[in-house]
Amino acid sequence: MRIAPEGWPFIAIAWTLAFGSALLAARTGSGWGGGAPAWVLAALLAILAVWVVAFFRDPIRPGPRGERYVMAAAEGQVVHVVEVDEPLYVQERAVRISIFLSVFDVHVNRYPVNGTVELVHYHKGKFLHAADEKASLDNEQSSIGIRGPHGRVLVRQIAGLVARRIVTDAQPGDTVAQGARLGLIRFGSRTDVFLPLSARPTVTVKPGDRVRVGGTVLAEYP
Repeated sequence: MRIAPEGWPFIAIAWTLAFGSALLAARTGSGWGGGAPAWVLAALLAILAVWVVAFFRDPIRPGPRGERYVMAAAEGQVVHVVEVDEPLYVQERAVRISIFLSVFDVHVNRYPVNGTVELVHYHKGKFLHAADEKASLDNEQSSIGIRGPHGRVLVRQIAGLVARRIVTDAQPGDTVAQGARLGLIRFGSRTDVFLPLSARPTVTVKPGDRVRVGGTVLAEYP
């Protein structure tokens, strides 16, 4: 299983605590006598350590590629598909596809299209629940503007109640490939993809749908 590099320090800490608590339990007593509380703690920490490994998994999802497709930039549940004004980069009316990432989803983000990064903008904001409509404007976030084959595409990484660290790999001027890693958001979050309506995208997902990062088509161009 591929692991995101940012995850190794957390994995090391989690497994150190799990092994340490197991050694403590072994020293304080065996079975379910006096050492029972220590073994319960060891079991809980082992479960947590397994979850930390799973959280930082970085799979390569198979899916269609090409100029016709806009691929999912995140893995999780589609919570909004709405038309909005996007003044930062798209600078026109756009469709916004919002994907909510629970603490059990893959949290690596991937580029939805091929292109050139023209904007990387960080905004320090609030930590509202990521599924809320206002999170796209008010929460801490990183916006990545990509000049793709059909014009501008904006990807927005949004922190949530639990997420407190956004990692963005992109730099202005980078040439990026569809499905390549864009960054990562730690511990529950949301990712928005904005597509200008002038490019006539046909959205292929709806609220409630589950999508796979780099593997699910969000929209198709004519």
